[in-house]
Amino acid sequence: MSWNPELYHKFQKERFAPFKDLMDLIVVRGGLKVLDLGCGTGELTQMVSELLPESQTLGIDSSPNMLKKAVEKKHIGLDFELCPIQEVSGSWDLIFSNAAIQWVDNHEELIPRLVSLLNPGGQIAIQLPANHNHPTQQLIAETAGEDPYKNALNNWRRKWSVLSILEYSELLYDSGVEDINVFEKIYPHILDDVNVIIEWLSGTALLPYFECLPEDLHHDFINSYRKKLQDLYTKKPVFFPYQRIFFSAKLPD
Repeated sequence: MSWNPELYHKFQKERFAPFKDLMDLIVVRGGLKVLDLGCGTGELTQMVSELLPESQTLGIDSSPNMLKKAVEKKHIGLDFELCPIQEVSGSWDLIFSNAAIQWVDNHEELIPRLVSLLNPGGQIAIQLPANHNHPTQQLIAETAGEDPYKNALNNWRRKWSVLSILEYSELLYDSGVEDINVFEKIYPHILDDVNVIIEWLSGTALLPYFECLPEDLHHDFINSYRKKLQDLYTKKPVFFPYQRIFFSAKLPD
């Protein structure tokens, strides 16, 4: 997908809160080999690198647009590389990811594979959005199921790979880790109106639809979606709860 760093960072303050909670799960040690899955523009990768003394940190991302910003932060001990999450390899003391693996299919295979890349005593710590069942996102799929968008998309709609916290806990246990910690958290956001929701989701959940729809239908699609949101939210400001999943675990020494 063609990511827009400026649009994504418009809600940087709101997106930072779950990252801080993710950082709190990381066991601080020195001299680690660290991998950030889906590093984006690199600010958060840099913060984790600074948290872990004398460590070697690599941020990977599949978006050249994001990496153009990230590579500006390179220094000794911090590097960035173009690489899809599903193709990552190597051995690591810490694998972490903030709001990225939801774009990767088949978590039933992904999570065990990531654990297999950990060194003995290594840690995995991940945060991912789990708001796909919220009405704001269900209305995107509903709009995509209506003509002319349905025909233009050939009946395609985004299928999310996000699992339940129970399923993630079982995957981690079956992968042989210990100190398993899995939980959900809702971040309450108060937004001015539905147009702000559209701006928010234009940098994430709406992207796959923009990629697949002809450009001349983008404006109409957004207007159709906006009308549904206005019917849903009849008052201002808008309460926009955002659900996220966290999990961390450690491979035995």
